[in-house]
Amino acid sequence: MKLATQNQSFFPEGISEKFQYIKELGFDAFEIDGKLLVDHKEEIKNAIDETGVVVNAACGGYDGWIGDFSEEKRQNGLKEITEILKALQYVGGKGIVVPAAWGMFTYRLPPMESPRSQEGDWKAVSDSLLHLEKAAEETDTTIFLEPLNRYQDHMINTIADARAYIEENGLQHTKIIGDFYHMNIEEDSLVGSLHTNRDLIEHVHIADNHRYQPGTGSIDFEECFAQLRQDNYAGYVTIEGRIRGEHQEDAYKQSIAYLKSLLNS
Repeated sequence: MKLATQNQSFFPEGISEKFQYIKELGFDAFEIDGKLLVDHKEEIKNAIDETGVVVNAACGGYDGWIGDFSEEKRQNGLKEITEILKALQYVGGKGIVVPAAWGMFTYRLPPMESPRSQEGDWKAVSDSLLHLEKAAEETDTTIFLEPLNRYQDHMINTIADARAYIEENGLQHTKIIGDFYHMNIEEDSLVGSLHTNRDLIEHVHIADNHRYQPGTGSIDFEECFAQLRQDNYAGYVTIEGRIRGEHQEDAYKQSIAYLKSLLNS
């Protein structure tokens, strides 16, 4: 397992400087915003060559969810995700993190009545994934389908939900991302779900139970990493979330040291 990071507010703005700083922090990879990648792929490729810090994946950077209620926005999202996949291929990245939607609707808060049926949800997301399957095949990349917790999405909440889309649509270039924060809310057992779905989980996001940096909450990262190691997980573990602490840079460095002690044990 290797450690990756998303961007943080205290990282340098310049691309070359950002990659150098990420290297100095001890990360192996940078999970990049998709739009930043598309708009600056030459600079990013140069930064990869200079530092050895790879772009392992993209997350975000497109306008329109694969399960969007708006057909226009859904189609726009598919177009932009395809461009991100092409840019990932150019810089040697593996894939893009894609949830069904984020913040669009939840059954857990008013109005609690979706404008679209569950059958309609399934069709929209399946159509999108089948479309992206072709783009991923052409670019030799992967769609990392992400379950989100029930308060952020109403369509794909568990690893089993994501698995159903992959299996029933016969997808070969779509895998699952296990996000410890969301899993901590939705799964009966983090380690149980990681183990059961070890054949499809090819990407991991980590934050603690309160969405802040790992090591400051109640998730047992040692147990989870041990399970991933036992199951021969060879992908990246990417820190995603907010940072709690008066001095964010120092707090982040403490979390990195904590994680590295577990990954290297």
